[in-house]
Amino acid sequence: MPCPIPRPNYRLGGSVEGTWKECLNSDASEYGGSNQGSLGQIETSPVPAHGFSFSLNLVLPPLGVVFLKKKEPEQSAASPVLSPT
Repeated sequence: MPCPIPRPNYRLGGSVEGTWKECLNSDASEYGGSNQGSLGQIETSPVPAHGFSFSLNLVLPPLGVVFLKKKEPEQSAASPVLSPT
């Protein structure tokens, strides 16, 4: 049975280091929710979990779902993208 309470400090293992963006949080205020979540994005930590080298420390919303996507590293102006000729 679902339990309608937020789950702060829920550690989820991940195989890749970096920043993860919240693509969808069904508990966001724009959907009528209580706005529980990881504030739009979250960084991995070098803390092993679930058999992976890195992990995310999430706030799981009550009776909700969160979709995350790995953010691509931004390229600096000093290193332009070269296209094949």
